[in-house]
Amino acid sequence: MLQKTLVLLATLITAAPQCLSQHPDTSILSLVFAGDIMGHDEQIRGAWNDATKSYDYEPTFRYIRPFIEEADIAIGNLEVTLAGPSYTGYPQFSSPDDLAEAASAAGFDVMIQSNNHALDRGVKGFNRTLNILDTLDFIHTGTFRNPDERVINYPLILEKNNIRIALLNYTYGTNGLIIPPPCIINRIDTVMIKADLQKARLACPDFVIVTMHWGEEYQRTENRQQQQLAAFLFRHGADAIIGSHPHVIQPVRKYYPDPLDSSKYNIVVYSLGNFVSNQRAQYKDGGILFRIQLLKSPGGTVVSDYNYLPYWVYRVDVTGLSTFYVLPVDLYFRNEDRFRLMEHDRYKISRFYEDTREHLKGTPESGFFSEWQWEEGRW
Repeated sequence: MLQKTLVLLATLITAAPQCLSQHPDTSILSLVFAGDIMGHDEQIRGAWNDATKSYDYEPTFRYIRPFIEEADIAIGNLEVTLAGPSYTGYPQFSSPDDLAEAASAAGFDVMIQSNNHALDRGVKGFNRTLNILDTLDFIHTGTFRNPDERVINYPLILEKNNIRIALLNYTYGTNGLIIPPPCIINRIDTVMIKADLQKARLACPDFVIVTMHWGEEYQRTENRQQQQLAAFLFRHGADAIIGSHPHVIQPVRKYYPDPLDSSKYNIVVYSLGNFVSNQRAQYKDGGILFRIQLLKSPGGTVVSDYNYLPYWVYRVDVTGLSTFYVLPVDLYFRNEDRFRLMEHDRYKISRFYEDTREHLKGTPESGFFSEWQWEEGRW
């Protein structure tokens, strides 16, 4: 897991105003991004362990955990609050703290917070969520208790393997809820984003990533506004864009700043789909982990590789309660006899896989994940 060292922007401006590289040698960094971590009522009820009188979310992450841990930095979109009891799902999410604890144990390092459910349980729930994430040593961004906290900690600067990342996060809205001062939830405002990108460059990052909560729910293709925002972000300094919110997978596209130089490109993932939820309809019942590998050399930092891992949310129903597993599709297909899915589940996971492969045709699939094999009792 990432050593959770947050480098403050003000320190960086003082220490390295000319952005001189302190590490001229070649370095490699891998980042993995996961989609919407949700908590519907069925997930909450199913996680309750009556024997221990606590909530157990370990099954959710059991099979996906090795692929999260593999990355140098793993980033998820926490689309619930941790507001404490009473726990509720849609439309105003509040999940047990155990969900975040299980995500941390599975290898997630960073949670982006700016999404349309960040204010679901008011100021008290908003602040408690941030407090719990701090207690669990998560790095997080996109929401802030007050303006001073944003000034000090945003854009978020992460550094590992001698590669420095600037991470920014914005949402289209908060479901009509008014954000009460002094709380801040980053909204999609091009004037503000342009200023934030300029500020990010003062921190001398090797690579700038913008995560966007945008688009239309359940639409499998990005809309015109997403395309225009992506072009705007790249024009003003973003190197990669990772999207969430539609709850279905949207395309991965490459943009070339110099049409004559194919070695350097920007990349946008318009939507990762759901990470975990109780949405069971076609296209909504899974998502992708997206991996970017960065290569830093004296000539600059570029995307040297990228690929995706499709996973399906496998729900097991026993005596009225459901257990949810985020199941990598490739892992299942290589171990069908061990998972022993019912016929209707075999059909759904196969359908999800074929839908995803067709939709992301041309995007490399699962290359670096292929070495993982099932081992009894490993997870």
